[in-house]
Amino acid sequence: MSAAPQRFDLREIAPQPWKNGAGVTREIAFGGASAGDFDWRLSVAEVARDAPFSAFPGIDRCIVLLRGAGMRLRSPDGTLDHALTVPLDPFRFSGDVALDATLVDGPCRDFNVMTRRGAWRAEVSVQRGQGLLSPADVTMVMCVDGNWTVDGVTLEPMQGLLLAIPPAAGWGEGASLLAVRLLEDRSP
Repeated sequence: MSAAPQRFDLREIAPQPWKNGAGVTREIAFGGASAGDFDWRLSVAEVARDAPFSAFPGIDRCIVLLRGAGMRLRSPDGTLDHALTVPLDPFRFSGDVALDATLVDGPCRDFNVMTRRGAWRAEVSVQRGQGLLSPADVTMVMCVDGNWTVDGVTLEPMQGLLLAIPPAAGWGEGASLLAVRLLEDRSP
């Protein structure tokens, strides 16, 4: 990743339909050989109807509700049953098992982080006050509500930056910034 910040606007990222037709995904960025063989992946999904979530063996996932009433995520064996109904509350789970997603009350939008277990890990947080993020190999910040100024760049909702260094960010009352720190696992 280059040292220069890379700006993105979700409205300018072409939606890719899911294979099952239940939604679309806008891929923000990925690291690795290809989008299909990634070490990490950042995306936003629009879920239009009840649908299965594909299994991603060896992948750790984190999902954050951005808009809508949310969905209930259940594993077929009942070991996972989670109501994703609180906006901006990160939920982490293993991608090893396929899940069924049932919408609570209409379509929803969610942010997703996927990392290859043992190679990368993600720390996902919501910032609501002035701050500086700790160093990471890759940092993504995305404005969710309000307007933000990050490293001198003003962001509106659903705009963000990918950076190789942590940003200094300032924001106004009622603003929310989704922050992801991607850390390469360097253990032997």
